Amino acid sequence: MPGRCAARHGGLVIEVSELTKRYGGSTAVDGLSFTVRPGRVSGFLGPNGAGKTTTLRMILGLDTPTAGTATVGGVPFRGHARGLRHVGALLDATHVHGGRTATAHLSALARSNGIPPRRVTEVVEEVGLAAAAKRRIGGFSLGMKQRLGIATALLGDPPVLMFDEPTNGMDPEGVLWVRLLFRRLAAEGRTVFLSSHLMSEMENTADDLVVIGRGRLIAAEPLADFAARGTRPGVVVASPRAGELAAVLTRAGASVAPRGRAQAGGIVVTGLSAERIGALALQHRIQLNELTPQTASLEEAFMELTADSVEHLAGQRR
Repeated sequence: MPGRCAARHGGLVIEVSELTKRYGGSTAVDGLSFTVRPGRVSGFLGPNGAGKTTTLRMILGLDTPTAGTATVGGVPFRGHARGLRHVGALLDATHVHGGRTATAHLSALARSNGIPPRRVTEVVEEVGLAAAAKRRIGGFSLGMKQRLGIATALLGDPPVLMFDEPTNGMDPEGVLWVRLLFRRLAAEGRTVFLSSHLMSEMENTADDLVVIGRGRLIAAEPLADFAARGTRPGVVVASPRAGELAAVLTRAGASVAPRGRAQAGGIVVTGLSAERIGALALQHRIQLNELTPQTASLEEAFMELTADSVEHLAGQRR
């Protein structure tokens, strides 16, 4: 129910401090520290094997840290007597008893957490599963299981919500629904922590980012600030006299590079604004067919800043 949680609880902070997890001689998470605050959607990014899921499991008390702490509202998750009233989480939508119906699954969780039975009906309707509520979960598609997992996370109307790859298996309508849901939950004052490998969804959903690689923190900052750390944005220019224009722009202090092979015939200019480039072209009577400023790309920044943390590179020779 929109707004009810924020008014009752206020926002709770997820605090991770020097969190470390080792498995034998392997370190999955290494001295990780960050804070996730209420009222915003915080994205959790990292290459495969970076330690994202392990970190989420330690926050939820499912794995015990080798060192460091993870708290929700200043208390370890295991310290909350009725967990679903404090933190709702979806880590793996397929980890559910296939022989139960959606209603039976949610009802059992509601009883064990002291949640009123009417809440089951509310969340089933909210995630769009009302027509399938009496069906056995084993016959659900992956997208339907994701919706059920989100319903489970919402069941206790918690102030903190955590999701690991929640849009896997969803169609475009489902992805849009998830995006709007997370934005709404954050607007209600809840703390929303979202792990995803889909850069486009992160750009459209997250306010802040926590980025890790090989279990270590790379960045914890607003999404726009992280994206701006990538390759310096430039201006795409196309002209039938591109070579002559490139010489003019270089003399004016710009750096000029050919456009990609797939978009031959143009140049990418850095160091000058689109307005200045247009003025110089006019001054030298050079025709322009395109003058497009490029904005900072989250995907480019992510690839550049995590390049040293990728465990398996396609085409890499060993």
